[in-house]
Amino acid sequence: MPTWNSRGLRGSTLEEFINRTNEKYIQHHLALIQKVPTPITPITIDKATRHITLAYFEQKSTVDYIGVVQGVPVCFDAKECKTDTFPLQNIHPHQIEFMEEFERQDGISFFLIYFSSRDLFYYLRFSKFKEFYERKEKGGRKSFRIEELEDAYFFPPGKGVLVPYLDKLALDMEGR
Repeated sequence: MPTWNSRGLRGSTLEEFINRTNEKYIQHHLALIQKVPTPITPITIDKATRHITLAYFEQKSTVDYIGVVQGVPVCFDAKECKTDTFPLQNIHPHQIEFMEEFERQDGISFFLIYFSSRDLFYYLRFSKFKEFYERKEKGGRKSFRIEELEDAYFFPPGKGVLVPYLDKLALDMEGR
């Protein structure tokens, strides 16, 4: 079983930025998005600090965030990428299945990818992700490059919130 301390705080800054953004969206009545907690079972607890130092995940997580934006159900996963190439193995089959089913129920699924070396965010539409995934399944590349992504879905941090993804969600909705 995967252990909780094996990958430490990877992505925690990105998630903190998204959490703060979601708080702003709630304050302005634009969206209600919440972080989905991953249930863990503690193995080792430091008695002095009462902190969990080793645990295992009870079940596979689905997505990082779920909620509603102006009446539209949304779910998304946040990923950080240090290079210009994103490995598809970072997205697991159970996540893909969940997102597919979410879309079948008229929800919108997507990924927020932070290219940290460029300080650039990208809204990856689920349909675009599926193109890359199907290419991999047919024996093609097991990753995608930043150059393959749609220019309209890149965005820098800013606009009064740290990760202003609602504009890109609106663009995604227009194209459906």
